[in-house]
Amino acid sequence: MTPEPMPSAAELLAFYLEAGVDCALAEAPIDRLAEEAAADLAPAAAPPRRPLGVAESVPAAAMARTDAAPAPDVAILSAREAAATAASLEDLRALLEAFEGCALKNTATRLVFADGNPQARIMLVGEAPGRDEDIEGRPFVGRSGKLLDLMLKAIGLDRNSVYIANVIPWRPPGNRTPTPQETQICLPFIRRQIELVDPDILVTLGNPSTQALLQTREGIMKTRGRFMEYDTGSRRIKAMPTFHPAYLLRSPAFKRHAWLDLRAVRRALTATTA
Repeated sequence: MTPEPMPSAAELLAFYLEAGVDCALAEAPIDRLAEEAAADLAPAAAPPRRPLGVAESVPAAAMARTDAAPAPDVAILSAREAAATAASLEDLRALLEAFEGCALKNTATRLVFADGNPQARIMLVGEAPGRDEDIEGRPFVGRSGKLLDLMLKAIGLDRNSVYIANVIPWRPPGNRTPTPQETQICLPFIRRQIELVDPDILVTLGNPSTQALLQTREGIMKTRGRFMEYDTGSRRIKAMPTFHPAYLLRSPAFKRHAWLDLRAVRRALTATTA
């Protein structure tokens, strides 16, 4: 039987991209199979001896790795307590940089906190960073970010006149959908971020951010195009759900609906100024 030819570097890269691998997490490849084989051949380590008469007093949970993420309910409570202490956006960013309750931080390249003008009257919130955002550390800088810029330009706005963030500040591996637990852990931080910015209008981009922030189970097809209310903690503001730019890239037929939504946002913004 003729052996299969070895794939070329280009073919291997194409395979990895198709499988969803689009970035490296280490400087050099790691042979996990070789590590497992070495571990199987290594003699088992003897358990440490205790003095006679001394009982086991440390629970097994306390012997776990200290860098492992805490249980979701513990992490959510910790996030709520931490977010409540942030007196400014700078404080909040520092808290997120130090926060160890979300495992996504361990696989992301960097924190993606926000972009735009913190004094803006309009704040836009998406779901989570992608590959380009993870590299640059700013939200909406890839293809969807370019489309968002065009959408804003169409109603006379740009990144200097809006504030942009995500519910999840760290990129999920392979751009997978964040788990409900990950969303709940990060939710206190984005809520505090909205409270500190205190915009006049909140625009939720896509179904996940709309459901998480506006506490609705309805899909984006039903919620988009009509104003809802969001409580910033100090007042209630208008909130407009609309399609995420990434969805519009996949389904350009819905750009017309997003255009109508943004026109409504522009009118509402003008009305609050008059």
